[in-house]
Amino acid sequence: MSSAAGPARPRLGFGFWSFIVFMLGLTALFVVLGVWQVERLAWKDGLIAQVTARLDQPPYDLPPLDQWPAMDLETYDFHPVTVSGRYIADKTVLVFTSLGEEAKGKYSGPGDWVMVPFAADGGGVVFINLGFVPQANSNAFIDGKTLPKDHTSITGIAVAAETAGAFTPGPDKANRVEWVRDPARLAAMAGVTDPVIGFTIDAPAAAPGALPQGGETTIDFPNNHFGYAITWFGFALLTPCLLAFWAWRQIKPAKS
Repeated sequence: MSSAAGPARPRLGFGFWSFIVFMLGLTALFVVLGVWQVERLAWKDGLIAQVTARLDQPPYDLPPLDQWPAMDLETYDFHPVTVSGRYIADKTVLVFTSLGEEAKGKYSGPGDWVMVPFAADGGGVVFINLGFVPQANSNAFIDGKTLPKDHTSITGIAVAAETAGAFTPGPDKANRVEWVRDPARLAAMAGVTDPVIGFTIDAPAAAPGALPQGGETTIDFPNNHFGYAITWFGFALLTPCLLAFWAWRQIKPAKS
């Protein structure tokens, strides 16, 4: 008397267990990456809070020229700075920009920053960003005739130099237009030969509706770490689910 044989179970060889280990390792990696992004998020939030707090601190006086080589420029970034001297108004340079919803004043859209070299009392030059002007008004400020010619002092927010990217256009010398607020590039455009400090200073806002529209300092640090963390943790949840389904299919008895 014979009995019917049951469904045959597949043999689980080296490839099966190797794939299990690989997928579990991948899950662990996704968890580590998610935790890392959470840590980065905390760090970035702290950095933004720290930088934002600098905006309201008492201003630093711009050091004399002989101290510039030893300056830690990062300590000045987004910190108020006071400088005394004279505008070099005839060497004004425009820097193309576009203000969107982040604009604090009346005007936004395509336009230019009005960047004016300023001869500091202690020697050297710092570029002052007088503010934003719409493109239709830009030519009215390129000659700098509205600026004071006498000795003056200005307190504004120091902003680190912008870096040109691989696709940043070259300077438009015919119209004295640049594309990044890089003091070295601005000096080359303006024909400034004196030493130039490695940051610019954003002038404060003037009367409402006045041009240039100052006070437009924006703290803009990319902060996508929360989204990245959700993505990695999502993968960490999905991977073992897919693994479990795959393993069940592998060990499921084959029908005879």
